[in-house]
Amino acid sequence: MSDTNTIGLHEASASQLAEKLNELLANYQIFYMNVRGYHWNVKGRQFFQLHEKFEEFYTDLLTKVDEVAERILTLGHTPVHAYSDYVKIARIEEDKNVHDGEACVRGVLQGYQTLIELQRELLSLASDADDEGTAAQAGDYIREQEKTVWMLGAYLG
Repeated sequence: MSDTNTIGLHEASASQLAEKLNELLANYQIFYMNVRGYHWNVKGRQFFQLHEKFEEFYTDLLTKVDEVAERILTLGHTPVHAYSDYVKIARIEEDKNVHDGEACVRGVLQGYQTLIELQRELLSLASDADDEGTAAQAGDYIREQEKTVWMLGAYLG
């Protein structure tokens, strides 16, 4: 019996990658809900600008939630799909009752910084496992989100 999965990765490596991807998925889900909350609840002078920007962010995050879950499936594993598990696994914490625009932007900035950190860890694991698919996905996300972090930092001054 082969010790590789259907896409040719060693099963031990695929398992380790799936575990890290599930951690990433949990963080995306919590962050997604935080940004939805910012979108719904933001108040202040920048309401219109931030309300629209938060919708842009959460729409993209939802797409990435699906892509991460599908990558876990591609590796031959099962994505975590219970919110109670997300709360246990995630580094990003639920952000409740935030209304101030600047506080919302800081929450978005911190969320992206955490995702970038996790994706760099994933990129290292994927590189060690010769998993170009996961590495490419993580690399694309990092590149895009680093620019977003720069822009959020500029917004906050």
